Amino acid sequence: MQTRSPIFDDLADIMTSAAGAAAGAGEEIKSIFRAQADRFIADMDLVSREEFETLKVMTQQLYDDNQALRAEIDALKKASKKTAVPKTRARKTKT
Repeated sequence: MQTRSPIFDDLADIMTSAAGAAAGAGEEIKSIFRAQADRFIADMDLVSREEFETLKVMTQQLYDDNQALRAEIDALKKASKKTAVPKTRARKTKT
């Protein structure tokens, strides 16, 4: 009497092969999808995180410089108003 059936052994081998093929196909699909996504993102011309952070710092520095220059201009305007000599009207003389 046989303890193992060759039909069940063959069926188990087929199922194992099918599972391996399905797993391989799944990995292949993931790889293709990832490549397509990478290509799509590259075509969008996005900036990297490093570039973004660099521009963010530069923009903040420019904003701070701009604010300092505005304050300096305002101070100069106030100082010039205090020292400005009022203009006198020249009188017209009849000749």
